[in-house]
Amino acid sequence: MSTRADAISADVLIAGGGLVGQTLALALDQAGVSVAVVDAAPPTTALQPNFDGRAFAIAYANYRMWRALGLTDDLDPVVQQIEQILVTDGRPLEGPSNTFLHFDFGELNAEEPLGYMVENRYLRVALDKAVKARGVQLIAPAAVTGFTRHPSHIEADLADGRRVRASLIIGADGRGSFVRKHAGIKTIGRDYPSTAIVATVAHDKPHGGVAHEFFLPNGPFAILPLKGERANIVWAEPHLAAKALLAMPEEDFLAELKLRFGDFLGDVRLEGPRFSYPLSMRIAERMIDARLALAGDSAHAIHPIAGQGLNLGLKDVAALAECIADGMALGLDAGDVTILERYQRWRRFDNVTMAGAMDFFDRLFSNDIAPIRRARGIGLALVNQIGPARRFFMRFAGAEQPGMPKLLRGEKLAA
Repeated sequence: MSTRADAISADVLIAGGGLVGQTLALALDQAGVSVAVVDAAPPTTALQPNFDGRAFAIAYANYRMWRALGLTDDLDPVVQQIEQILVTDGRPLEGPSNTFLHFDFGELNAEEPLGYMVENRYLRVALDKAVKARGVQLIAPAAVTGFTRHPSHIEADLADGRRVRASLIIGADGRGSFVRKHAGIKTIGRDYPSTAIVATVAHDKPHGGVAHEFFLPNGPFAILPLKGERANIVWAEPHLAAKALLAMPEEDFLAELKLRFGDFLGDVRLEGPRFSYPLSMRIAERMIDARLALAGDSAHAIHPIAGQGLNLGLKDVAALAECIADGMALGLDAGDVTILERYQRWRRFDNVTMAGAMDFFDRLFSNDIAPIRRARGIGLALVNQIGPARRFFMRFAGAEQPGMPKLLRGEKLAA
């Protein structure tokens, strides 16, 4: 046990103060669980508008959780509702094929849309504001350089010499998770031969809240509606092609973009810098270990088709927070094995299934093989004609499923 005067104590230590880590900290704090969050990035860096150009399609159930955690007063004015999703196949220059899959939230007779587009820059500010308002211990910039697990607690060493004592350490530190590696938890997966180009564009005509997923031979090309007459582009290309596109002058890049974007939204202009993210799939062999749990990309990094990566991480948050809160209400400490096993049972199947499905869709759609093109066109058209199938996929994409955690139902975790 550490006896240093500068030692930090908490029920739970979260390594990683990104979107998943901070949401988890808020959920646990709401349940009366003391939390310390350690993050390597200086807070001011992460809050810069050009820190990350991504925007996220957030499932409506996950947005309920943010509402229950008090984030949506800041998010509601800047998010864009997704009211329809159009999935189609095609080629550059030729445009979309005449077979498609169309989702419309009106079919569900629900008050909520299919999802919400949230720009990362606004989300980070809202999370930072909420974490500070709740008085959550945020230790940044700092890094966990090692940890020791004892029968009753863990002790983690920070790069600046400080030490944190907690009942549980949670790795929410991304694809290259130090916590996962230090615990000896291996991953399975693969690197995709493509890079995602991400950019925000302004356009002349209204998008109507429609998200477009356009499958091209080199990979998916998504047009995701943002607040105002703007859209976030997620465009997958082979590594060398992506590198060349990113190096192009803006005028040439826009010319290539418009070959795929089309003219249905009028003239298109870049708004801000271009970003790139190499794509990979990494699934941890297990989500728990002695006094340790993984959440978000540290447990499952998947292909961004359908925008399910962050949504899986947020579902981890809702389940893990509830498991910890329920266990501690029974007198267990946060790192008790029964709490962790319940969490893994709750989330493992969904995460692995989703990762496999996204990998399958990438293999199915990212090619130009004629028989496969015909088969997937038939498949899209068939599902589009079956109302119950369409509604099932809409609810699935919205994170609506039996036995949801309380936070995904919009219920607060009582302290």
